[in-house]
Amino acid sequence: MKHEVFESRSVWKAIFTMTIPALITILVMIFYNMADMLFIGQLGNTSLIAGVSLISPVFSILMALATMIGAGGSIIIASSFGEKNTDRAKGCASVCFWTNVLLGTLMIILLNLFSSPLLEFLGARADTWEPALQYMRALSIGAPFMMVCTASGTMVRAEGAVKEGLIGNMTGTVINLILDPLFILVFRWGVSGAAAATVIGNIAGTVYYLHYILARSSVMSVSVSKAGQYAGILREVIPLGVPNAVSTVLSGLASTFSHQILAGYGTDYLAAAAAAGRINMLVTMLQMGIAMGVQPLLSYSFGARDFERMNEVLKKTMLLTTSVGVVMTAICMTLRLPLIRLFLKTPEAADIGARYVVWLMLGAVTLGLYYVSSNFLQATKHAGAAIIVSALRQGALLIPMLYIMHGLFGFWGIAYAHAAADITAALTALSVFLYFYRKTAAETRH
Repeated sequence: MKHEVFESRSVWKAIFTMTIPALITILVMIFYNMADMLFIGQLGNTSLIAGVSLISPVFSILMALATMIGAGGSIIIASSFGEKNTDRAKGCASVCFWTNVLLGTLMIILLNLFSSPLLEFLGARADTWEPALQYMRALSIGAPFMMVCTASGTMVRAEGAVKEGLIGNMTGTVINLILDPLFILVFRWGVSGAAAATVIGNIAGTVYYLHYILARSSVMSVSVSKAGQYAGILREVIPLGVPNAVSTVLSGLASTFSHQILAGYGTDYLAAAAAAGRINMLVTMLQMGIAMGVQPLLSYSFGARDFERMNEVLKKTMLLTTSVGVVMTAICMTLRLPLIRLFLKTPEAADIGARYVVWLMLGAVTLGLYYVSSNFLQATKHAGAAIIVSALRQGALLIPMLYIMHGLFGFWGIAYAHAAADITAALTALSVFLYFYRKTAAETRH
């Protein structure tokens, strides 16, 4: 059945088989990311919202590490599956699992030892310091579970287990969504309650994935002995996953620099920009979800040397991501004010957020092409090109543009920088994709 999805099912059916669960997962992740800020926003204190948003870059880096390992591992697992090399797939899965456990444990230690200098770097001020510190310390406890859960959700889809990937993600998220209002609004635990709900959700997701891997998976494993046997495979996993990590790390750095600039305008402006960013996620993450959903199809076709099928998957995925981007942008632009008001109770902050999100979405609509191009480069093991493309949007383009545009246009220049970086990155990524697409086609046919 799993081979049938990759090999013989019609391309549109295969795409929807892989992307619908991925899109549901992404939607759940969006609500998951919004939940803490949404319920904290009901307390009517913009300092709490600003404090939570300041910590997001820290956990972007943690998620980047997990995504790097999960994405790189999933490419090797899917291509090994296509090559019928099950033992290698199991070895890779085991290495990825234990690497995430060790890195997550290390993050607990580092985040608690260096909390004060880290908060200073992130731009915390007197009114945001305490909520930011509470949120970071409480979340750090769940770092190993967050990393294992994130990476496992990606890797199980590499063997075609899309339903299981969805269930694991839903398990953690639904628990978090149930506990958030209970801990924040009923128990009045504030930001610590939001963090506790997130940690418990990740523990539940991790338990589900472990059950699936141990009891039902045909190509996944958490064996310590296999991890030792295949430890060297990390040299392949990391370069393939680095593009995902680079993008996420640079996104976190860009958020940090943006927060440092915004802090000078006060908590209303910082909270407004954070809320606008959450709304923009509805557009960008859905496009990213489609691209991520089809990556196992691309990796499998590449491993099986089936260029014709890979070509058809690419064309239809680009059409799908672009269409979703246009439709979701239109919806969010139309409903931007009521959406912003879900997070922000003060009229001044809500008005700033509603205007800010317009500029974010001007560039976001083009990002489907960016994500598909980047995932194609990873799936076909052009790691160097994938890293360069991934570094463009949130790094090489956005970070300098933040300072240039802010210098020219003040506060609104920060929003202009996001639009300019997104559009430029999408056009550049498409050009790189076309070059390597032709190169891969020639190599595959020979």
